[in-house]
Amino acid sequence: MIITIANQKGGVGKTTTVVNLATALASIDKKVLVIDMDPQYNSSMSFNAYNTNRSIYKVFSNDTDINNAIQKSQIPKLDVISACEDLAAAEYELADDNNRNYLLKKFISNINNIYDYIFIDTPPTLGLLTVSSLTASDEVLIPVQCEFFALEGLSKLIKTIELVKNNLNINLKLNGIILTMYDKRNSLSSLIEKEAREYFDTNVYKFNVPRNVTLSEAPSHGLPAIIYDLKCSGSQAYIALAKEFLERSNTNGGK
Repeated sequence: MIITIANQKGGVGKTTTVVNLATALASIDKKVLVIDMDPQYNSSMSFNAYNTNRSIYKVFSNDTDINNAIQKSQIPKLDVISACEDLAAAEYELADDNNRNYLLKKFISNINNIYDYIFIDTPPTLGLLTVSSLTASDEVLIPVQCEFFALEGLSKLIKTIELVKNNLNINLKLNGIILTMYDKRNSLSSLIEKEAREYFDTNVYKFNVPRNVTLSEAPSHGLPAIIYDLKCSGSQAYIALAKEFLERSNTNGGK
């Protein structure tokens, strides 16, 4: 199963969700690949796997085969394809390619059967890198920060997902919405949660990701939070989310 983690807003926990969800699944013996499609390459750094010579950009540029771009992480069963700064230029370099939205799907088709789950981390835009990721995916998972304008942006993103589904990938499904940076002491977090659950109903995951210092700290050590500090509230939240993710993906016909 191929899952894109997307939100056009930055700082909502996309990379944190990719890194820790992938790690949690690998820890229960699932074979997992993380593809970093964000030119800021935060997922790559979180696994200490940043490599410009074996990046997804080199695959798009036909400078390397996707199999050669795969790197093993320090976590058993978890591989990574790095992003790099040059990936930002791909949108312009591929502008005249009529098949540009399908390129990532074509590349992944060569390796899809190797993995139980492929997670794609996307940039905070709705440009080519995100659209091609959605086109290549079976499902999309949306992290949403518990803040004032979050639901407005979420509605826009869901409309984009529907456009991709109608025009590029008829099989694309919404896996769910994860509420991140939740602060139970803050009435705004509770209000956002209430509105999200009323409007999006069962699409919202049962477990929220709390605002947690360790989740921000772990990447600077090149480690997922689940490895850096298993007992912290953020890590425990992602373990619970991984269980719920498996339930949802199994319901939707995943592995």
